[in-house]
Amino acid sequence: MARRTGRVTATDVAKEAGVSQTTVSYVLNDVSHQKISDGTRRKVLEAVAKLGYEPSAAARALRLGRSDLVLLFLPDVPVGGTLTALVELLGDELERHGLNLVTRRERHAPLKALWRELMPAAVMTAFDVADDDVAGMRAAGIHVVSAGMGPVVAPGVLTVPQTVIGTMQVDRLAATGHTRIGYAAPGDPRLRDFLDLRLDGARTACKERGLEPPVVLEVPLDISAAAAAAEQWHSAVPAVTGVCAYNDETAFALLAGMRRVGLAAPGDLAVIGVDNDKLAPFAVPPLTTIDNNLDVAVGRLARMIVSGVTGQSQPQTPQVSPLTLVVRESA
Repeated sequence: MARRTGRVTATDVAKEAGVSQTTVSYVLNDVSHQKISDGTRRKVLEAVAKLGYEPSAAARALRLGRSDLVLLFLPDVPVGGTLTALVELLGDELERHGLNLVTRRERHAPLKALWRELMPAAVMTAFDVADDDVAGMRAAGIHVVSAGMGPVVAPGVLTVPQTVIGTMQVDRLAATGHTRIGYAAPGDPRLRDFLDLRLDGARTACKERGLEPPVVLEVPLDISAAAAAAEQWHSAVPAVTGVCAYNDETAFALLAGMRRVGLAAPGDLAVIGVDNDKLAPFAVPPLTTIDNNLDVAVGRLARMIVSGVTGQSQPQTPQVSPLTLVVRESA
């Protein structure tokens, strides 16, 4: 038998199974109102397996009247554990509804060029998008969902106010007796937008409690630099006794730097991070942190996307993703 070349089509499957192409379509799409015998269905599925047939995404889009793609357009920020987990969780959740997640970074191509090329069913953005871009996508029938960072809650926007994170960190340290607080800022300038909001929340919380503003030092992912920052906080007059870290990675670096210069948490410096990274319980000592509950946020986000794509009304769920304090030994 001659070896088949080129893409296998539904016509090839029909010939192999000895049925019509329409019957193949009914079987593969599981059309409920068409009665297909078990024997015919088995022949079609056996032909699909034998030929290695894969349905065309373009044909599927024509059948559904829309694409099954969801474009997640990401800002140019470091891809750490939290962002990786978000993409994985969202992809899995959307797949359950017959949608496929595609991710792109801001630096790789303009949003307008991407959505016009892909024509996705929905676009999810993690930062502010120009009004004309949003209008253009909606005019093309694309559902648009955004994730906001600021304090303003808006329809169609999943908001995680970054200021609340800084407030919760200070509240924990102040509640455990710390009156001079430091803030460990990341070394990557691409995180500036997130940092400014989190730091603003920490500063506001200190002011409301009658405390001096947090002493901000940069703590890059470098043990020597982290050790120098720890010593500077510890030797200040009055000494800083509790530190809010931008995220868990920054907190890990700080804890490592502290060990290098003989300082310990929480006795010399209490440390609290953000993200509840999977390694946080294994830090030395185990890290107190703010959990952003990604699974809950992703569930809400997926519902917003699916309801918009299918035309169903959006579920009435809280717009603000819950944040919870996870207390461990470091603070």
